[in-house]
Amino acid sequence: MGVPLDTDFFARHALTVARQLLGKYLVSRQGEDEVGFMIRETEAYIGAHDLACHGRFGLTPRTTVLFGPPGRWYIHFIYGLFWMCNVVTGRDGVASGVLIRAAGPHTGPGVVTREVGIDKRFNGRPIAADTGLWIEDRGVIIPGPRVVRSPRVGVNYAGDWKDKPYRFRIKP
Repeated sequence: MGVPLDTDFFARHALTVARQLLGKYLVSRQGEDEVGFMIRETEAYIGAHDLACHGRFGLTPRTTVLFGPPGRWYIHFIYGLFWMCNVVTGRDGVASGVLIRAAGPHTGPGVVTREVGIDKRFNGRPIAADTGLWIEDRGVIIPGPRVVRSPRVGVNYAGDWKDKPYRFRIKP
């Protein structure tokens, strides 16, 4: 249906990737079927100096994937309730990534992972069709005036970083 994104797409700055993921499709293989949802909202986390980024804690067993290489899934569990789906971006050794906050009719990162069937089994795996979870370009282009930038959600602990306009969403 579309063209799977390759590693080069993700090997760029998290802010660039976050913006350019809008309109791309998050696709999963569920048995014999493929299910795809257009990505409508993302958040960028730009490195260990970004106090909202998990990389701020340094290289730990949890954050190893986030430090690279790009083009892999960083899936983590929060609040003992929800899986969060992130793509690793940038260059190897730099903790940066993009959280997928909304796709198709699913709003909220925990809802997206539940509805798409994303959990820890994808953590660290390549973003590729042969893993069963990938992102593809189906030719949808979201023009600049339809993109809203705002502060990220749920990062009040991050000092001034909580106010950075690193959240991208498609205007309804």
